[in-house]
Amino acid sequence: MAEQTYTVTGMTCGHCASSVTEEVQEIAGVTNVSVDLPTGKVTVTSERELALDDVRKAVEEAGYSLSA
Repeated sequence: MAEQTYTVTGMTCGHCASSVTEEVQEIAGVTNVSVDLPTGKVTVTSERELALDDVRKAVEEAGYSLSA
């Protein structure tokens, strides 16, 4: 199991967090997604370490940006 934390910019409400969660959960191997809305932190638990580009694409598909 791997756990990685990312910072997502642009999320302002529960719907935003839900959108990001739904998109990231679609990445193969993801077992859990936890969003801390006030900080913009998104913690992803997965079967293996995820490629940053895969996470970035999922976040962008939800309409937000992944911070460097």
